[in-house]
Amino acid sequence: MLSPTRARATLLAAGAGVAALLIGSLAATPSQAADQESCRPDGLYETPGVAVPYCSVYDSEGREKMGADHPRRVIGYFTNWRTGKDGKPAYLASDIPWDKVTHLNYAFAHVDGANRLSVGGDGPENASTGMTWPGVAGAEMDPGLPYKGHFNLLNKFKKQHPNVKTMVSVGGWAETGGYFDDSGKRVDSGGFYSMATNADGSVNQAGINTFADSTVDFIKKYGFNGVDIDYEYPTTMKDAGNPLDWTLSNARRAGLVKGYAALMKTLREKLDRASAADGKHYLLSVAAPSSGYLLRGMETFQVQKYLDYVNIMSYDLHGAWNEYVGPNAALFDDGKDAELAQASVYSTSQYGGTGYLNTDWAYHYFRGSMPSGRINIGLPYYTRGFKNVQGGTNGLWGKAAATNCPAGAGLTKCGDGAVGIDNLWHDQDTAGKEAPAGSNPMWHAKNLEKGVVGDYVTDYGFPADTKLTGTYVRNYDATLVAPWLWNAEKKVFLSTEDEQSVKAKAAYVADKGIGGTMIWELAGDYGWNAAKGQYEPGSTLTSTMYDTFKSAAPYGAKRSTTDLPAQALDIDVSFDQFPLGDSNYPISPKLKITNHTKATLPGGTEFQFDYATSAPANAKDQSGFGTTIVRSDHTAANNIGGLKGDYNRVSLKLPAWQSLAPGASVQVDFVYYLPTSTPSNWTVTFGGRSYALAADLARGTTVVEPGGSTPSPDPTGTTGPSPDPTGGTCAAAAWSASDSYGAGATVSHGSHQWKAKWWTKGETPGTTGEWGVWQDLGAC
Repeated sequence: MLSPTRARATLLAAGAGVAALLIGSLAATPSQAADQESCRPDGLYETPGVAVPYCSVYDSEGREKMGADHPRRVIGYFTNWRTGKDGKPAYLASDIPWDKVTHLNYAFAHVDGANRLSVGGDGPENASTGMTWPGVAGAEMDPGLPYKGHFNLLNKFKKQHPNVKTMVSVGGWAETGGYFDDSGKRVDSGGFYSMATNADGSVNQAGINTFADSTVDFIKKYGFNGVDIDYEYPTTMKDAGNPLDWTLSNARRAGLVKGYAALMKTLREKLDRASAADGKHYLLSVAAPSSGYLLRGMETFQVQKYLDYVNIMSYDLHGAWNEYVGPNAALFDDGKDAELAQASVYSTSQYGGTGYLNTDWAYHYFRGSMPSGRINIGLPYYTRGFKNVQGGTNGLWGKAAATNCPAGAGLTKCGDGAVGIDNLWHDQDTAGKEAPAGSNPMWHAKNLEKGVVGDYVTDYGFPADTKLTGTYVRNYDATLVAPWLWNAEKKVFLSTEDEQSVKAKAAYVADKGIGGTMIWELAGDYGWNAAKGQYEPGSTLTSTMYDTFKSAAPYGAKRSTTDLPAQALDIDVSFDQFPLGDSNYPISPKLKITNHTKATLPGGTEFQFDYATSAPANAKDQSGFGTTIVRSDHTAANNIGGLKGDYNRVSLKLPAWQSLAPGASVQVDFVYYLPTSTPSNWTVTFGGRSYALAADLARGTTVVEPGGSTPSPDPTGTTGPSPDPTGGTCAAAAWSASDSYGAGATVSHGSHQWKAKWWTKGETPGTTGEWGVWQDLGAC
């Protein structure tokens, strides 16, 4: 995600401690829980013992309520650095097309050195909480609020547009592994990397708890509807993310995915308790990568169940980090991607000819584990571009190799990014020089297309008499759904978006039942100023989306495309023990199936599940379970023009000689060849009956014992920071800090029973987190 290289100042939230929310159990009555369950989105995790007020945000079908003319989301990132104080054009809350958007993500807050959510120190230069804009129409402060800055204006306009929700976004490219202090200096604090994961790769539950508590305080203090986590990136792939973070992040790679999952689970549970206390559901979302490379190292993206929705960063698919010239955000593959061809993706049978540098592939990746309505695709309101392009069709699929890479980029080989007038929104490298990237707001790109030198160029350091060299000719590829500008004289290629591509992408969203779109960033949109004869910041593209969406059908609220059994069994499935990084190909985790029912599953018991068509229909196992593909929704030899369906359905069976007793587990060596998110829509069949699995969190299912009887209430599946329901007397001996405990030992502590997963001494039950040594067996 684009981000500036200067400081983002703002106030460290110091609101009332979240501990006050947790005094007194928030246990739900059965009728309250049943009423709220009717509004819970399909697949969304339920915090045990908490009556989350889902119906404050969702309707009885589990769809988000956003206003009569907004059946789909339009989520705009609003950044805190376009204040106008630096002499460049401002973009303030008063410039937002409030009637066209449904959500605003405020970018960015950060993780401070004490693991708290922060926007910097208070003061009049703090853009978030202290800055003012005297004389700017629409930027007058609301005197009824105790803070100024962007936060004041956001809340002022929310009063006029109560259906619009605001989210505080944390992290981003520049502040995932550190933050900018009030002087503008970057502090290499570790950010998300150290807050969620210890140096030895274990989960840092204490840091996570501190961050999550501060997040609840922050959103309540400043009137946000939730939090958006922009952690770039919790992947095991070496040298992923900002090169400034590699020294710290690479050392923790093996533990980043587990830390990420623990962070999301903790945030979900603490937000849910705050929601129950306040009577309104607080949202949790993430900005997720679309890169198949990054996602391969994120295992099966097991955090989706904790999220209200995911925003896919389906852009930055091609850029000057390498020499392959292609679209920034193509909707589909065309079978000609030069970068994929060089890697033999099209010619290697195990990939199934699947091109994965496009929005459609990324959408299907997440569709494997989520209803379409809990997914939003990303649209860039900025360009990416190259100079000195050789070959290709008007630059497309050509090459542009650079002789020198930007300082601090960590690259020894890179692409020749466009500069100067073709790189208006550039960052600086660590040597303080312009970073070549061809990055421009769309309004500037439209002026280049028209041959117009806007009067704003002087704000960016160009002379008022600047002349353009060559002409910028618009090209469009209907298969890719990608426009670009090609300057044949300069050999400059700029990947763009305009009304034609945005309308096509909006139609794709409407047709697929997708939840909506996410925009990075609103300040790049354009409008025509007839008086000046130039394009300027506006809302043309956002209005195009709104106009397409307002008559669309409701989004898809159901994950499964076939009917699942109404009765579910307490059988747990998980994918883990993934080889790390580049060793994880083919992708070969262990599939673990654990029987929590009171019945023995006989040999021959069949399990079926769906996995996304982002991976070809050639998954298999190496454990004698006879894994077969029983249905594939995409049967073409490639994905040119898009994947034709959502799921591959898999069948595997317990070998005839192997049963699965209550409490026992079995492990399967599973293999597949392109990334897919957590498989879903599970069924288990034996004794002539089929059941769903409780762990799938599907709407409308009832947990039973085999044979159909409903089990008595049992909190044993609860882990992590869930509220303690009252219970009886604990049978196990009390935990002692001075005693040693071997694997399988049980103790009582804090009115719960705990089981040791391995040898331990001195580690307090309840403090080691979901992946720590102590497993919570529930209240006693």
